[in-house]
Amino acid sequence: MAVAERVDSRLQLVFESGIDPVSGDMTYKTKSFNNVKVNATSDQLLAITDALVPLQQQTLFQIKRNDAEIITAE
Repeated sequence: MAVAERVDSRLQLVFESGIDPVSGDMTYKTKSFNNVKVNATSDQLLAITDALVPLQQQTLFQIKRNDAEIITAE
């Protein structure tokens, strides 16, 4: 049986950055915050996001959490 251990976590905020003049599609810009505590809850990350978004000029589109895990055999 495999065991996964979370070793790294990253918070990414995706913002709308404008309209592509050729395709007319929305473009996005991502701001990443590394070294997030691996045991931080979703509520805690949302609270951080709520504090950071008013400091930005662009509109928030999406909040992502990227985790890295090491998988070993038990």
